[in-house]
Amino acid sequence: MSDILTKLQTSADGLTESEVQKRQDTYGLNELIEKKPKSPIKLFVEQFIDVLNGLLFVASIAAFFVGDIIDSVVILLAIILNAILGFIQEYRSQKAVEMLKSFTTQKAVVRRNSKIQKIESKYLTIGDIVLLEEGDKIPADLILIESNNLKVDESFLTGESEPASKCINDEVYMDSNIISGNAEGVVTKIGMKTAIGEIAEMVQEESEETPLQTKVSKLGKVLSLISIIVCVFVFILELTKGIPIVETFMTAVSLAVAAVPEGLPAVLTLTLALGMQQMAKSNAIVKRLLSVETLGSCTVICSDKTGTLTENKMTVREGYFFNESKTSLIGVLCNNAVLTNDEIIGDPTDGAILKYFKDNGDDYSDYKRVNEIPLDSNRKMMSCEYTSSGEDNIILSKGAPEIILDKCKYIDNNESIEIITPEIKENVLKKTGEMASKALRIIGFAYKTKDEEEDEENLIFTGLVGMIDPPKEGAEKAVKDCQNAGIKVIMITGDYEITAKAIASELNILTTGRVITGSELEELSDKEYLEIVEDIEVYARVKPTQKMRIVETLKSKGNIVSMTGDGVNDAPALKKASIGVAMGSGTEVAQEAADMIIQDNNFATIVRAIEEGRKIYDNIKRFVKFQVSTNVGAILTIIGTSLLNLPVPFTPVQLLWINIVMDGPPAQTLGMEGAEKNIMKRKPETGDILNKKAITRILVSGLVMALGTIAIFFYQTGIASQTKAMTVTFTLFVVYQLFNAYNCKSNSEESSRYLFLGIIISLILQILIVYVPQLQIIFKTTAIGLADWIMIVIIASTIIIVEKIMNKMIK
Repeated sequence: MSDILTKLQTSADGLTESEVQKRQDTYGLNELIEKKPKSPIKLFVEQFIDVLNGLLFVASIAAFFVGDIIDSVVILLAIILNAILGFIQEYRSQKAVEMLKSFTTQKAVVRRNSKIQKIESKYLTIGDIVLLEEGDKIPADLILIESNNLKVDESFLTGESEPASKCINDEVYMDSNIISGNAEGVVTKIGMKTAIGEIAEMVQEESEETPLQTKVSKLGKVLSLISIIVCVFVFILELTKGIPIVETFMTAVSLAVAAVPEGLPAVLTLTLALGMQQMAKSNAIVKRLLSVETLGSCTVICSDKTGTLTENKMTVREGYFFNESKTSLIGVLCNNAVLTNDEIIGDPTDGAILKYFKDNGDDYSDYKRVNEIPLDSNRKMMSCEYTSSGEDNIILSKGAPEIILDKCKYIDNNESIEIITPEIKENVLKKTGEMASKALRIIGFAYKTKDEEEDEENLIFTGLVGMIDPPKEGAEKAVKDCQNAGIKVIMITGDYEITAKAIASELNILTTGRVITGSELEELSDKEYLEIVEDIEVYARVKPTQKMRIVETLKSKGNIVSMTGDGVNDAPALKKASIGVAMGSGTEVAQEAADMIIQDNNFATIVRAIEEGRKIYDNIKRFVKFQVSTNVGAILTIIGTSLLNLPVPFTPVQLLWINIVMDGPPAQTLGMEGAEKNIMKRKPETGDILNKKAITRILVSGLVMALGTIAIFFYQTGIASQTKAMTVTFTLFVVYQLFNAYNCKSNSEESSRYLFLGIIISLILQILIVYVPQLQIIFKTTAIGLADWIMIVIIASTIIIVEKIMNKMIK
């Protein structure tokens, strides 16, 4: 004790007021410092600083100048809606530290100048002597200089539900709760230097971009570059052919508008919002819109054991009885738990035993308790004395099997009382070993009639039960679903290695990999850990603070990591993970730091959310493939006709209508498609939205549309007026788009009714444009005959045939 007081230049009488003032000037106040948050205006403006948004803004201005006011306004609304959603998410994320500050203790009892006084905890400083009593919250990080049976609840930091016993020279941490006992401690750390302060520091770090943000940003840059190059090329090409500069400019700008996927933000928002709604129905509350898709890209799930993979309820799994009815009597009566509507109130072990034996239906209401020798850590057993009318008092005992056996002289072999022989004892210990190897917590039972001897001597042994916190129903299937989907499941627990191994093996999480403990992890250098991190399947006896290292190392290997947690000390790891998943029963701080909250604390819910995330990502890819292939088709058509010295086959207004169809009902409904049949039987997709296979499909589809369109235009200009030739060509390109949208539908068991409805609506609108006189004037179209429609449908259907061929060739 004197060493720590000397080191901190204080004494048991406390600091003087002058020394307190001096130290406060040096160390500051004992409070969590919140980084100055960005102003709401700055946060909102930052949402617009993005390559894709910039491109969309230019497209909006261009649309305005070519007279397409509706398209211009729609693009602007999409940009603003996206910005509002992003602002709400970032503004909420700044609230995590406020939640932490609400945890901090307001008052502290200190000894200063030999006088005891109550002060505001923020005025504590290094070297202050703090007095602690049952029910107090610890106001700073302390080292104990006195301790009287002190038990502290540190679950919000350590994840351990059992209160920790604390002795002299032990550390206790700010905002832990005193469960029992009293103590005195000297302040060693305050404010941001405390354990909870370090958490606050990490929680305030900037969030990383989600995988989808990175991919969309990259896509935006690529499309921007392509759009600029193509528009400049077309402008120069048209100009050299002697076409008036105003008409050339309008064509180039219209093409630019068509080349930009301005529908992407709207489809993203719609698709992600529908995904959030669907997940909420499955008990998964997603807080950040873009996190919905991140789940679909997840390659590793780091899951807590207790309460997520397991029931978080001790359950008797196995019994070994010499006299089951007597063991039942002891289990029910030598027990302080209460069972109400199948809910256990009291010690989990007592509750499991009570539930197991209560199911036998025996009535023990005639027995009255007259005495109890409570369980303690030294004796490792509990005994109760009961009286019953017309019978002698009996002593009922239960506890650690080896302790109970040592206290027993006899064995009750179905009402036949026999001396315990060495062979019997050996058999019981052998059975105990078998149960222990399955990670069961074992309890032994014994009794005797009250006599003159010590109550816990010469007992009669009756049997054993083994219990465990069992896996949740559906957990094993959920783990298998993940593995089939190419997702590695890692169990992380503060429990003992043998228990972790048993549960992990039962759930098939532990297959060929290895188990590592928290202490072993501490001994590994970063380089050593990096080499083996992907071989580890189970972490046991891990502190929540080590979760951060696990996440960072897995991410450094290119993994997209989901991490579950519920305590305050889990918050940094939840924030650092690609997607942090907090439990519904967890602390508000963990929930605030997480991207998603699982309301039912069930691992299977995370797996369902991953499936939804994959569906969303698939639908985003469908939309991008549809839009970009149409862009390529339009660009190649205009370049091709220019190179062949043909007129541009579309007017600027027709190009903008093609753009509206491209961004309209068919495109929007692609974001509502059902899940692919094999969605959870394939590896996670972590590459670009447009990978090599997708680009190949897009280029082939665009080329088919361009060749068909140029061919029909060339043919029509030879046999019909330019207006009719352009009408047939324009209609063909629109029908190409509708068939292309059909190509992009999912291979799902669900109906694509919304997509078909969108296609029908677009086709009806195109028919109106061709035949309604007022619209003919605007779009420069003319009526076409049935033969023209048959030709259009036949030529446009080539894109469906080509898609079928590509499906077989490109896997």
